[in-house]
Amino acid sequence: MKINTKFFGEVEINEENIIEFPNGIPGFEEEKRFVLLDINEGAIYHSLQSVDNPEVALVVTNPYVFFHDYEFDIDENTINLLSINSKEDVMVLSVLTLKDPFKHTTANLQAPIILNFTTRKAKQLILHDTNYQTKQPIIVEGKDVESDANSKS
Repeated sequence: MKINTKFFGEVEINEENIIEFPNGIPGFEEEKRFVLLDINEGAIYHSLQSVDNPEVALVVTNPYVFFHDYEFDIDENTINLLSINSKEDVMVLSVLTLKDPFKHTTANLQAPIILNFTTRKAKQLILHDTNYQTKQPIIVEGKDVESDANSKS
């Protein structure tokens, strides 16, 4: 299946890789079907691209590459909605807000995207009563964690 994308033009995708967001994503509630497209060779950054709207794409990353102590609980409603049976089925992503220069880029740790790899269902989970921020800098204390992450891949 071919789709038009925000960052890569027309691309061929495997329909088996489509991720369903039963409730959409906050701000994009109409968009229910997405695919993850690698942005860089090391696959640290991905484009979460709407299958049906080429203008809707979010840059996402594995937050644990940058925030090793990041942790939260997934509520029962999300576990049931995504049919999560095992933590091994779960992938967590954070939406990035890209800045120029890149060192000012931030990650949304307050609303991680929870993806069940087995069912291909996902949800952006809004965390309450947390100290995590929606714009957490990914560069910490002058350390370039992106370079650190790249050196580990």
